[in-house]
Amino acid sequence: MFLYVLKRLAEMIPVLLVVVVATFFLAHAVPGGPFDKERPMPAEVKKQVEAYYGLDQPLHVQLGNYIGNLAHGSLGPSMKYPGWTVNQIIGARIPVSVILGSLSLLIAILVGIPIGVIAASRPNTWMDRVPMGLALIGICVPSFVFGPLLALVFSLQLGWFPPCGWGSVTHLVLPSLALGLITAAPLARLTRGELMEVYTLDYVRTARAKGVSPTRVRFVHALRNGILPVVTYLGPAAAALVSGSFVVESLFDVPGVGRLFVTAIINRDVPVILGTTLLYAVALLCLNLVADLTKAALDPRTARDRR
Repeated sequence: MFLYVLKRLAEMIPVLLVVVVATFFLAHAVPGGPFDKERPMPAEVKKQVEAYYGLDQPLHVQLGNYIGNLAHGSLGPSMKYPGWTVNQIIGARIPVSVILGSLSLLIAILVGIPIGVIAASRPNTWMDRVPMGLALIGICVPSFVFGPLLALVFSLQLGWFPPCGWGSVTHLVLPSLALGLITAAPLARLTRGELMEVYTLDYVRTARAKGVSPTRVRFVHALRNGILPVVTYLGPAAAALVSGSFVVESLFDVPGVGRLFVTAIINRDVPVILGTTLLYAVALLCLNLVADLTKAALDPRTARDRR
C-alpha cells in the first residue's frame, strides 16, 4: 500500500504539469489583457508594467519562468493586487473555502446516505418514491437557481439568516445548504441504486435467513459493500466542495477560492487564475487518493489487487 501511495503521488506531477500548460495557454488566448481599462494607459507606462511582469517576453519563455518559480513553491505576483503574491491571496481564501466545503460535505453525507438507505429498504413505496423524486429535482436544479431560492425564502421572507456576507455562524447556513443539498441528491440516488443491487446477493439473503435484524443487515452487511461506489463519488465531490464553489460563493458573497477564481477571470489576472486552477487540481487528486484508500480499507480485496 505504501508503494501504491508513492506511485499515485508520482503520477500527480505530469498531470499537474498538463493542467498548468493548458490553463496558461487558454488564459492567454482570451482577448484583452490585465491592464486594459476604460481609460487607456499611456503606452510607455504600459510597456514598463508589462516588462515588470514579464509579459513582453514570448509565451514559451513566460511559461518556462512560471514553471521554474512553481518548482520553488512560488505562484508569482498578482497583476491586480499590487504588493501581494498569489500565495498570500490564495492562502487567505483557503480557510474560508475549507470551512464552507467541509460543512457542505458533512450535510451531503448525513442527508444523502441515510435517505438512500431508507429508500432502498422500502422499494416502490412512498418512502422510496418521495425522497427519490426530491433527489431527482435536486439533480436537475443547478446551484445558481437553488441558492437564490434559499435566500428568497429563508432570508428575505422569513428573515432567519443573512442573504450574503461572511463573519458569523449564521452566514454559513445558506451557502452550506445550497452546496450540501445539491451534492446529497446524486449521493442519495447512487446509494439507493447500489444497495438495491447488494440486497439481491446471496450473503444478504443468508443473513436475513439466519434471523439477523433488518437494521443490522442494512447498515452492517449491505452498506459496507454498497457504499464503495459512493466513496469513489465522494472524492471529486469533496474536492469541488472544499476547493470552493464558484457559483455559490459568488452568489452569497463568500470570500473563498471560488469567488477569487471568478474575480481573477474578470480581471484577467493570469497568475491568480493559474494558482486557483492548480489548487483545485491538487485537491482533486489528493481527495481522489483518499477516497481510493478509504475504499481499500472498506474492501480488502481492492488492496490485495493493487498490491
